[in-house]
Amino acid sequence: MIVDPIVAIATAPGRGGVGVIRISLPDASLKQAEQLSDFLFALFNKIPAPRIASVAGLRNSKHEIIDEGLLLYFNAPKSYTGEHVIEFQGHGGPAVLKACLDEILKAGAPLNLRHAQPGEFTQRAFLNDKLDLAQAEAVADLIDAGTVKAAKAAMASLKGVFSRLVNQLADELVHLRLLVEATLDFPEEEIDFLEKAGARQALQQCLVTTKKLLQEGRDSLKLSQGLTVVLAGKPNVGKSSLLNALAGEERVIVTPIAGTTRDSIHHNLVFDGIPLHLVDTAGLRETSDIVEQIGIQRTRYEIEHADIVLHLLDDLHDLQSAALPLDIHCDAPVVKVLNKIDLPENQGAMPSVHSDLPVVRISALKGLGLASLKSAVLDLSGLNPNHDFSFLARERHLVALSACMSHLELAALHAAQTDKVLDLFAEELRLAHDALGEITGRVLPDDLLGLIFSRFCIGK
Repeated sequence: MIVDPIVAIATAPGRGGVGVIRISLPDASLKQAEQLSDFLFALFNKIPAPRIASVAGLRNSKHEIIDEGLLLYFNAPKSYTGEHVIEFQGHGGPAVLKACLDEILKAGAPLNLRHAQPGEFTQRAFLNDKLDLAQAEAVADLIDAGTVKAAKAAMASLKGVFSRLVNQLADELVHLRLLVEATLDFPEEEIDFLEKAGARQALQQCLVTTKKLLQEGRDSLKLSQGLTVVLAGKPNVGKSSLLNALAGEERVIVTPIAGTTRDSIHHNLVFDGIPLHLVDTAGLRETSDIVEQIGIQRTRYEIEHADIVLHLLDDLHDLQSAALPLDIHCDAPVVKVLNKIDLPENQGAMPSVHSDLPVVRISALKGLGLASLKSAVLDLSGLNPNHDFSFLARERHLVALSACMSHLELAALHAAQTDKVLDLFAEELRLAHDALGEITGRVLPDDLLGLIFSRFCIGK
């Protein structure tokens, strides 16, 4: 299949010291080797040797130098995309990069050179077997990583750690499927297949492996996406003061006037390598103020979509009775946080609180108890700050692993009955195997590939 050559600016928008323009030209687009030479010579007056950086000036059609920088040529298949790749590393000004890109497109017109779509370079790397699908997704995850931990996990996935684990599990399922299919092909043997072949034990091991992968995948997703922690409570309990204290800056306006916060305010921060999305909300109370009512509706929404809710109180006696309004649906753990412990009335003995979760005592104003609050949040996250994740998973991967788990559980159910349901056993193993194939791209729905790469940045 003939694929068009593509070009794009590979560095982020904005001004910078260096700007990179990347070109990928498939062999099929080059009817003869001279076309590539003519293309390069028209732009740079030179044909670079593969994998050797050389100084070059990029020229326009009038032979005027637009920019000067380094020229690199990676010959196929020894390149990122598996095609002929050319990179010009010039200066990072938007105007000069656009001028260079325009001239490259003009010079590449005989080759049908066009601007790349988002993620198209990495998509070609996948299509040319330079990366599997999980590795290709890890490229975007590495770019988007918000913490060092997430970056390390994404790099592990890019290096193929996650893919190898998935492929090892898939190989175990293939072996199990072969045993089952052999028994189905020779029913006259009348052997107790499940016992003699150790199929039940092999299936249980596959279940254990899948469950382990699924749990670490869920934890790694928290690491990459972060946890949403919502600060809730009545007006003036200190929600905005707490956000400012945790952020280490005056992120939110704080006044003695109740109802100052009218909208949800988001701030991203990191606790011991774990990313958090902290949300300050409008105080929960009955009000006739239309604007404040809208803010309270948004508070309800944030609580209902939170991973953890910190319910702030400013009165020691409220710990026993105060609760979120009953009409708010909240599946997240709700931690009671007694603020303003620097006040004399909040320094008495703690009343008995009927909750499985600890009560945290803080003073947002004085910065007291913030370490205990951070520890409570980290404990509820289920993530160990000292744990290094061996890979980084996406929601798509978890859906596939969950489907695999479900099919394996059904297979175990059939295996526990009788050999007369071996055909159902075999079918569930096939479906489990196909679910794993969706992770690495061995089995791929038609519409999935475009959806995945459309979320990449242009130039990658």
